[in-house]
Amino acid sequence: MMDFITAPLVVWICVSGMYSLFELYARRKERMFLYERLGDRLGSEAFKGKIELPLFAGSSIPFFPSFSGLKFGCLLVGVGLGLIVGMILDVTMVLPLGNEWQFQKISGIAYGAPVLFFGGLGLIISFLVEKTHKKNVETK
Repeated sequence: MMDFITAPLVVWICVSGMYSLFELYARRKERMFLYERLGDRLGSEAFKGKIELPLFAGSSIPFFPSFSGLKFGCLLVGVGLGLIVGMILDVTMVLPLGNEWQFQKISGIAYGAPVLFFGGLGLIISFLVEKTHKKNVETK
């Protein structure tokens, strides 16, 4: 019944795994390169009396927390709501059809469209919450 999502899901998992693996190695090489360059240029005398730790309380840069949990949660709520709406559409509109080919085609659309719609709606809601929170922090 959920055959429409298996192929894109498998491709997405493989591509994201390979991307994260390459990114991990690229970041490691970049960090090692920067450490080597800074180590060659700067000795222990370069930092003598010049290291100061900034205090966040007196800083003019506002602190924004990470909203990745909110984004992921809103996305999952949207996908779950889309699956429920897709099931309701499937039961009420598609089951009375007698043709098996029509049933599979319309059933895939009845599940896919609400999942994508409500998943995107969840991400838009998380963006709006993040935007209003940042605006409230900046005005204080």
